[in-house]
Amino acid sequence: MKAAYYKPFIVAAIIVLADQLIKTWVRTHMDFTSEIHFLGNHGMLRYTENNGMAFGWELGGKIGKLVLTIFRIVAVAGIGYGLVYLIKHKYHRGLIMCVALIFAGALGNIIDSTFYGLIYQNGHIFEGRVVDMFYFPLFKGTYPGWVPFWGGQPFEFFEPIFNLADASISVGVIAILLFQKRYFKRETPEVSTPNSEVEEV
Repeated sequence: MKAAYYKPFIVAAIIVLADQLIKTWVRTHMDFTSEIHFLGNHGMLRYTENNGMAFGWELGGKIGKLVLTIFRIVAVAGIGYGLVYLIKHKYHRGLIMCVALIFAGALGNIIDSTFYGLIYQNGHIFEGRVVDMFYFPLFKGTYPGWVPFWGGQPFEFFEPIFNLADASISVGVIAILLFQKRYFKRETPEVSTPNSEVEEV
């Protein structure tokens, strides 16, 4: 198998493995909502769990949880198929690697939501909670009074708590948006000239 085929999947496998190792360590070595500071008050591990999407967003109730998990499974299958398609058709290597990052992140969170309930919680598949831990509250402030809806309310940047899988998805998506002109550049077809079609007499 050519290196172009297996390298993106090796990168994805490494990210998924690292993501699961970090989550397992957090689950087994930290109490829920406990913190380990590594950048003072601006960077820490804070053990949290959520029912839903990246950065703690979620759909309500068991039905929402089931719908989200099924959507994730379908999405990961589609992304995996798309990754193989991009490799076979020799798309830009940067684009292929970005899709590999998105694939790895989606797969990492699917493992949580699909199997963690079976392993750690009530023994039911598809009811696991996603483990988050990276928290970077870089600065806090208050929205100016003229800001609609949020005027005068406090804010924090960066408030969401996330995991390696979330970061992998975000890096892949942001890189595609930043470099889309390079990744989706069309090759200019060669135009034949009249002289090239003249046969020697």
